[in-house]
Parts: sequence; C-alpha cells; structure tokens
Amino acid sequence: MATVARPAHQRELFGHPVGLYVLFFTEMWERFSYYGMRAIFVLYLVTQTTDKNPGLGWSNGEALALYGWYTMLVYVASIPGGMIADKILGQKKSVILGAILLVIGHSVLAIEQMWAFYTGLGFIIAGVGMLKPNISTMVGGLYKKGDIRRDKGFTIFYIGINVGAFLSSLIVGYVGEVYGWHYGFGLAGICMLFGLIQFVFGQKYLTGVGDYLGKSDLEEDREALKRPLTKIERDRVIVLVLSFLMVIVFFGAFEQAGGLMNIYAKDYTNRMLMGWEVPASWFQSLNAFFIITLGTAVAGYWATRRLKGKEASSLFKMLMGLIIMGTGFLFMTAATAEYQSTGSSAMYWLVLAYLFHTVGELSLSPVSLSFVTKLAPAKYASSMMGIYFATTGLGNKVAGLLGESASQFGEYTVFTGIAVFCILFGLLIFVFLKKLKALTHGAEDNERKIERT
Repeated sequence: MATVARPAHQRELFGHPVGLYVLFFTEMWERFSYYGMRAIFVLYLVTQTTDKNPGLGWSNGEALALYGWYTMLVYVASIPGGMIADKILGQKKSVILGAILLVIGHSVLAIEQMWAFYTGLGFIIAGVGMLKPNISTMVGGLYKKGDIRRDKGFTIFYIGINVGAFLSSLIVGYVGEVYGWHYGFGLAGICMLFGLIQFVFGQKYLTGVGDYLGKSDLEEDREALKRPLTKIERDRVIVLVLSFLMVIVFFGAFEQAGGLMNIYAKDYTNRMLMGWEVPASWFQSLNAFFIITLGTAVAGYWATRRLKGKEASSLFKMLMGLIIMGTGFLFMTAATAEYQSTGSSAMYWLVLAYLFHTVGELSLSPVSLSFVTKLAPAKYASSMMGIYFATTGLGNKVAGLLGESASQFGEYTVFTGIAVFCILFGLLIFVFLKKLKALTHGAEDNERKIERT
C-alpha cells in the first residue's frame, strides 16, 4: 500500500475528497504549460529563420533528437524529485517548489536568446521532476486502503491533465504559430503561475496528505521509514518494475504525437477545411479532447466488466491499452500509403489514429498511476512514482529515436513497425498475466470485496 498519509475526515464533492479537485486544477495548469510548450517545441525548431514567424531552422532529425532528449529528461528528473520528497521535503512542499521552478522556466523561454532557450528547458526539467511524481502520489494519499474510488479518482485527475493539454494545444499553439513562438512560451508560464496560486490557497483541503513521513504524528508512519521491506512488498515492487516495461513501449509509440506525427501533420497532411488551413499544432488537442469526452465512458466500461466477473485487473487494462494504441498506428500506415499514391493525406487518418491512441491511453495511463499507489511501499511511494515517470521519459526518448529513423526508413515503415510491435508485445504480456498477478499478493482483492458489499 503506497498511501503515505492518514487524512482526517475530508469534505467531499461529487463523491470524492475536495482535495482531489485542488490537485486536479494544479495539474491542469501544469499540463497546460507543458503541453502548450510541447505543441510548438518541434515546430519552433524546424521553422526557417527567414519565415515571417522565424524559428531556428533546424533539420527534422536535429529537432526530433532534441525533442527526445528533452522529453526523456523531463520525466527522468522525477526520480530525484520523488527521492527528495520521500527523504527530505514530503510531497506537498516538493509540489510547491516544482511549480515555482516551472514558472521561472517558461518565463525564461519567452526571452529570444539561445541561452534563455536552454536555461528555460533546464528549469522546466527540474520543475516537472519535483512536481509530477509527488502530486500524483498525493492523489493516492486521499484514499484509504481498499477504497474503490481510488481508480475513479485517478481518472478524474487524468481528465484534469487533459483539459489543460486540450486548451493549451489550441491556445498556446495558435499564439505561437500566429503571433510568435516566444509569446506562446510566455503564455505557458503565466498559466503555470495560476496553478501555483491555486495549490497554495487549497492547502486546507489537503491536511494530512503529502506530508513528510519522518515528521508524522503517527509512530506507524515513522517506523515505516526504518523497517526493511517484507517479501510481499518486494514482490509487489518486482511486478511494478515489470509493468513499467509496458509503459516504456507504450510511450515510445504514443509520443510520436509531439514529434513525427506533428511533422507529418505539418508537411504531408491536407489541412484545408472549408477554405481555411487548420494549424498543425491543433491536432495535438485531439488526444486531450477524446480523453475529456471518453474518459468516463472507458472507466465505466472497465467497471461494468469487473462487476460481471470478467478480467479487469490493472495489468489486463494496461496490456489492452497497449494493443489498442498500437492498432491506431495502422491508420497512420494508411495515411502514408495514401500520400505515396496521391501526393495528399486526409486529416481523418490523424483523427482516427488519435482516437485509438486515446482509448489505449485511458486504459493504461491513469490505471498505471493508481497501480503504483496500490503496490509501492509507503517509504518509497514518491520514489516509485518517480521511477514510473522516468519510464515514460525513456519512452519519450525511444519515440525521438523512432521519429529520427523515419528519415532513413520512411514514415510508412516506422508507423507500421510500431503498430506490429505494440500489438505483439501486449499479447506477450497476456501470456504471463496470471504469474504477474500472483506477485501483487491480492493488492486489488480488497477493492473487489468492498465493491460487493
């Protein structure tokens, strides 16, 4: 059990602790700033210096290489961020520090100098590393052991993430492409400031959640930092680490959205709609739009499946999410085939790809966040969440390498290869599903018992 706090009686809103919505809006603004910057990052790098809205004039390969390193480091920084929270600051203070670093980072990016560009990226990497694993762990801390609402709470939290991502792709993307890239970067910083202010003023709803265990009033919490792990806890760590392999593969494919698929939308897709050209960055908002509109439906499907006694474990949801997401790349295969034969690729291929990617993401990403809080030992709660986000960072680096390879092998080969590999890897995990579930030692069984009462 990874809950690192013993929250007192909490006020509730729509059946969940009010603190969930404080975290919801904090993460919404953090993701607004991050995904807004991501929507224009590669486009800024590859836009020619002679354009009306000049960029840096890098080649696609150079831009995707930096994109891969940056997105990897953003999430790998979650490991030291989680360790600092577990051993020194606690999650709550770490979130505040991370938000401050992010405000500084996005603001520095608004300065039109190369030193400011790299300095801003450094602050953002450090800020996400401090904020991301700790705010997610705090969501788990809102719920007691065996609380059936935990997965649903993470789905609500995840919708908040994507409200920010949806709005940012449209707003920051438009400002960046039309008015100037650095105006877009600066807008992301202003919105992160909103998130910081909201989190600070919402502290009264987070009493007992995210505090440092070493200063807890409960002897049980202080002892948890000292005692060695039990065999059950070690087994659960093992299954978590093995599940992270799915996360690496998933995000290695999924994060083509900000790289190769972003460039494909810009260079190869017919974006004319009733005489108006749709900005390439706007396609980044499709994923978030589908999450907002389909999030509760996908969560409801899995809940109904569980009530019928069918397989609906976290591991099963994750492998199915990987397979569904991989299937979405077959639409990109069709898009490249159409471009090769007619010299034009329709927008609906991208829409269908993002739809499948989103359903896959809803089955894997919020579920895996909840899974970490169920299985991680209390004294390593944020550290394990940090490792989880680091694996998503490794996936981002893989995504960059795959995107770069398109210049050698072509988009058709890369998109098709991703689809085949993801589907086969998901099926391989299914073969070992029973053995992996045994290593959890019934971590999810309590939820099923509570659900039946």
